[in-house]
Amino acid sequence: MNTLVNNLAVSELPSLLTIENGEKVSATFSLSEYQNRQSKLRQLMEELEIDHVLFSSIHNINYYADFIYCSFGRFYGLVVSPEKVVTISANIDAGQPWRRTVGDYNVVYTDWQRDNYFKAVTQEIPNKGRVGIEFDHLPLERLNKLKAVLPNVEFIDISAPCMKLRMIKSAEEIAHITQGAAVCDIGGFAVTAAIREGVPEHEVALASTQAMVREIAKRFPNSELMDTWTWFQSGINTDGAHNPVTTRQVQKGDILSLNCFSMIAGYYTALERTQFFDHCDDASLRIWEANVKVHEAGLKLIRPGARCSDIAKELNEIFYEEGLLQYRTFGYGHSFGVLSHYYGREAGLELREDIDTVIEPGMVISMEPMVMIPQGMAGAGGYREHDILVVTESGNENITKFPYGPEHNIIK
Repeated sequence: MNTLVNNLAVSELPSLLTIENGEKVSATFSLSEYQNRQSKLRQLMEELEIDHVLFSSIHNINYYADFIYCSFGRFYGLVVSPEKVVTISANIDAGQPWRRTVGDYNVVYTDWQRDNYFKAVTQEIPNKGRVGIEFDHLPLERLNKLKAVLPNVEFIDISAPCMKLRMIKSAEEIAHITQGAAVCDIGGFAVTAAIREGVPEHEVALASTQAMVREIAKRFPNSELMDTWTWFQSGINTDGAHNPVTTRQVQKGDILSLNCFSMIAGYYTALERTQFFDHCDDASLRIWEANVKVHEAGLKLIRPGARCSDIAKELNEIFYEEGLLQYRTFGYGHSFGVLSHYYGREAGLELREDIDTVIEPGMVISMEPMVMIPQGMAGAGGYREHDILVVTESGNENITKFPYGPEHNIIK
């Protein structure tokens, strides 16, 4: 009997809800900024003869509607048509998605029945025409379910065209990213102040992250404070650019890697520096200076009209002359904007040999050469410098102000 009552009760509970709880919050950017983004998307839809778009990625949903979701195994969406902009969210988030959405409304789906997410999709997208989706962010199982509930729809991949739209930053975005870079500089100084013999990596990282979060709270009092972090690596742990913080203690003569990442409303900025504690031996100094040489050359190469692949090839020549090319570990830089270590970025704007994108004014790109010398060799460790550049009509503006190189980063 209890089971029967339970089943009857659940069957009568709603699949979809509207939860307009509280008041709308201040958006990250102006309303005109979001309207301009949505207008450009609709122009693209018209060119591609697409009736609706269903975004599923964190980065595009954030870019067009100012909502950053936390999936925890649930699906989220943003439906854009010529007439409306609608977010789809899970009931676990209650009114927060509605408060954050820059659009017409928010649809909430419940857990009471299986696949209620797809009920929300079919409520907002008719079973006809052409629908743009992100092939690079849609697991096969979910794609098959979309095809099952919308059998008369032709699905079109809009991942790459939307990525190209995001590559050129608006004046508001550039101002926002510039603030993020300044927050990273503050994190960098906090790292430097916390370094001393015997201090664990995690304690140094905590000092930096706390400094950055507090600075973001001061500069952006209406923002959601989440995802800012620091990787501080020492010794062997510097060999990978994305190695996590450990409890290893700093020792005299250590190579150190300072990595500060401020996250402001989904916008990632970064500061990365090679440092040494107490002293730097001659072999390490030679490698460090060579990496700085490449870094400085790269700063001059980022300009309108330059091709990403050509920049990579030219910088390869310098590493080759220094006898270090075989120790290079990744591309020389990438686009900045809405991105994170756990969601997407504009992969078409990376400084690599296989990317032929031509740089344009309004793009924001890093210069970040790195070499890794294996343990057991003289100068072992990972060396990298990282600055963020805004491409202007005539060249670029470096918005990273924290100093680099041996003159400033041998910490006593």
